[in-house]
Amino acid sequence: MIVRSIVIAAIAGVAALQVPSLMTSLTGQQPPEKTTAAAKTTATPASYGHSGRTEISAGQSGHFFARVLINGRPVDGMIDTGASSVAINETTARRVGIAGSDIDYKYTVGTANGQARAASVMLKEVQIGNVRVRDVEAMVLEDKALSGMLVGMSFMKKLQSYAVKDGVLQLVQ
Repeated sequence: MIVRSIVIAAIAGVAALQVPSLMTSLTGQQPPEKTTAAAKTTATPASYGHSGRTEISAGQSGHFFARVLINGRPVDGMIDTGASSVAINETTARRVGIAGSDIDYKYTVGTANGQARAASVMLKEVQIGNVRVRDVEAMVLEDKALSGMLVGMSFMKKLQSYAVKDGVLQLVQ
């Protein structure tokens, strides 16, 4: 069951990261020029609100990107409710304090780029804005299989609620 979830999460994550470039190659149109910090694919939450609430505005692609703190260290990530778990690459795992000896690549997952090795880890803390969750299950993939970070359902399901309204993702702890 966990292997199936890992495979689905990996495929969804890779697909989400590859769709913009695929659309560019199919249509021949280049995306609009990014001229401001707000136009970058990585963004910080738009509004922190009060304790336990955060709002994130969608980027130009329609995806929600945020500065995420993993074990207190900043990582840019994309919120992906289609991913079963949080997914990070090995470089990010080491940067947030996961020792190489704790990364046991005992799972094989299928991604849009082919097969990838994956390891299951527990993140002590994941925080987006004022929303902080402890003990979050995550998958570590090799760097060549995952270039960014995906905030999947292992984080989202620990929230009281989350919703999208008018292009803004609201997270409530």
